[in-house]
Amino acid sequence: MPRGNIKREVDLQTMVQWIEPGSRVLDLGCGRGHFLEHLHNSKNVYGVGIDRDLDKITSCIQRGINAYHGDAENALSIFQDGFFDWVVCSRMLHELDHPGQVIESALRVGKNVAAGFMNFGFWRTRISVLTTGQRPQNDVYKDPWHSTRPSNPLSIDDFEKFCAASGYSISHRVFLDSTWLKPLTVMPNLLAGYAVYAIGKK
Repeated sequence: MPRGNIKREVDLQTMVQWIEPGSRVLDLGCGRGHFLEHLHNSKNVYGVGIDRDLDKITSCIQRGINAYHGDAENALSIFQDGFFDWVVCSRMLHELDHPGQVIESALRVGKNVAAGFMNFGFWRTRISVLTTGQRPQNDVYKDPWHSTRPSNPLSIDDFEKFCAASGYSISHRVFLDSTWLKPLTVMPNLLAGYAVYAIGKK
């Protein structure tokens, strides 16, 4: 199964357990709205999506999903404080110019943030960088550096230190192995391929 499809399943199966029925959810980088559609159908969630791809926003609207065309870094300003129970950031933090500011804004409009990201500290990625001296290009990092948005990959340790320095509490951590299918608990910064967190303000 392609990594993109696995990622959708990973985030859906993990985050859906944290989100209570009837919650308000904002999905940053919502894509075609599959995640919000599932939450609406399974938990009667009120969902709103934001994506910079107009074609994907059109797909959301055709599904009956509330969605806005725009950049996550700017769109958060239109929402009032505490309007959402959850703000979802799925595999997009590394594409943001100012991810710390986005998380801060997300925790202004939402009580909790659910974030899923590829772990750049994964051992195979380390070996690839060490042996080639170049950014990896594989089934996870598909596109060459010159055809992607600004990329600022992060590791599990990076995110943990960021949360501690910012005063954010971590209520849930899920680490997955290289297949993104099996959970692990040992040495996640080295052995985990993917991580999913739930964070909030203390």
